[in-house]
Amino acid sequence: MKTPLSKLVTLVVLAFTTSISFAQDFQGKAYYQTKTTMDLDQWGGREMSPDQKKRIQERMKSFLEKEYILTFNKSESIYKEDEKLEAPGSGRGWGGFGSSLTGGPKYKNVKSKELIQDQEFFGKQFLIKDELETLEWKMGTETKQIGKYMCFKATAIKAVEGFDWRSMRRRGGESDKKKNDEVAKDSTETADKADAKSDDPMSEIEMPKTIEVVAWYTPQIPINQGPDSYWGLPGLILEISADRTTILCTKIVMNPEEKENIEKPKKGDVVTQEEYRQITTKKMEEMRDMYRGRPGRGGGRKN
Repeated sequence: MKTPLSKLVTLVVLAFTTSISFAQDFQGKAYYQTKTTMDLDQWGGREMSPDQKKRIQERMKSFLEKEYILTFNKSESIYKEDEKLEAPGSGRGWGGFGSSLTGGPKYKNVKSKELIQDQEFFGKQFLIKDELETLEWKMGTETKQIGKYMCFKATAIKAVEGFDWRSMRRRGGESDKKKNDEVAKDSTETADKADAKSDDPMSEIEMPKTIEVVAWYTPQIPINQGPDSYWGLPGLILEISADRTTILCTKIVMNPEEKENIEKPKKGDVVTQEEYRQITTKKMEEMRDMYRGRPGRGGGRKN
């Protein structure tokens, strides 16, 4: 077994030998598959039959499993979904809600620390312009092979901001919900609160404040780039595990015959990441209020 020192030497040698071939202008394409897992049992799935679960999982597959292409050079990259014709009833629809949760093309410039993303939210187009988030990566000595590339492990803690559906959880789980129901019987005041909570599905949702990110990068491609918003390691990131989402590189094409212009997204109302977070938060609150006001719900009942 290699010692940590020998692995460090390997890392340095790989970075040195491959940097020579990357001295000239070049472009590459990395193809990624993403998958987000969702536990249906946490969302009432325990009452469903196996066939019902299977049908729901099939409908959600195109929403939870996607393919992306990262086109990159020495300083810039554009990360786009590899869109394909989807079957009727697939997860993208959801009355337009699916497209509001999945981002459009994402441009990164690691030299100027610039991030620009095309983002649709409930039929309105936004252009998020901000500074790249810098994660404090902890470099490890563990290695593994991804395709023909030797990869090294790095970890970081990432803050979860705004409404990130990939980390969405049901508050407290089923056991805590039963406890709350029992306590609710002991007083009218508690019962009223529990009743209001049951009328508001958004009150059942919570987000973790932080998540752990595990990255695998290869110094054989000494580019400070990666999928989605990830970057900041001495090599192209080929795999990311972040909470319940995995992003895995399946193919790399260096210096393709037909090079693609890496252009910044331009359409949409310009906002910062914080401004966009406030807009989405307000919209979710409006949806919650509308739900409460439905006939038969807590906000719509009359004494």
